[in-house]
Amino acid sequence: MKKLSARRRHPLAAVVVLLLALAATGGLYAAFAPAGKAQADDTAQSLAIEEGKKLYSVGCASCHGSGGQGTTDGPQLVGVGSAAVDFQVGTGRMPAQQPGAQVPKKKVIYTQAQIDQLAAYVASLGAGPITPTKSQVDPSGADVAKGGELFRTNCAQCHNFTGKGGALTDGKYAPALDGVSPKHIYEAMQTGPQAMPVFPDSTLPEQQKKDIIAYIKTVNGDETASPGGLSLGGLGPVSEGLFGWIFGLGGLIAIAVWVAAHTAKAKKS
Repeated sequence: MKKLSARRRHPLAAVVVLLLALAATGGLYAAFAPAGKAQADDTAQSLAIEEGKKLYSVGCASCHGSGGQGTTDGPQLVGVGSAAVDFQVGTGRMPAQQPGAQVPKKKVIYTQAQIDQLAAYVASLGAGPITPTKSQVDPSGADVAKGGELFRTNCAQCHNFTGKGGALTDGKYAPALDGVSPKHIYEAMQTGPQAMPVFPDSTLPEQQKKDIIAYIKTVNGDETASPGGLSLGGLGPVSEGLFGWIFGLGGLIAIAVWVAAHTAKAKKS
């Protein structure tokens, strides 16, 4: 007992105990950790990147370069992330048919599985915004009123008050947002495609993005009819003011003419 007590007082005793504890912890982790699942995930990711590289070489490299470094015909893709690929390819904007001021939305030519593979390859070139999950883009329970306030502050200048779109400079335009999926709206805010500014989580946190999505879906009739009645194209105060000016003032003029005509008749009789 005296010998054991003396060893406990040894200056290296604490180090030995710590090493033994670490060894035991490592052994238990190696025995019970789901190594098979982790390896399977790594293998699936590697296969996705490999298949994505093949698709990229055929459909993207001619404009964006063999390694995503960009060319005179297409921008650099290093660091754009999987979200940018999912948005651009998932909306049919890429591959582009021809150069222009802005690439329009068109029919999607890749399957979602192929889009995921392309996104995995481009993401492997450099870190960037990640494709959001279903829970991240689900607007259920979001604050529509707050979303409307955020949309009018950050988006209405280009997309109009209810997301009907509008013209910009040099042949560019803000597209209409009705019918756009929540995932693609979220990704557009993440990545800032074409003339659109980027709204990272530091500027618009995830919950605020959900609020904006909920507002867009509400005012575009996905859930309810236009809450303001006749939408007049959803273009905001310009069309509403013009409607009021033409029909309101026109109606008053018509009433004034009618009253004057009947007053004249009454005087003659």
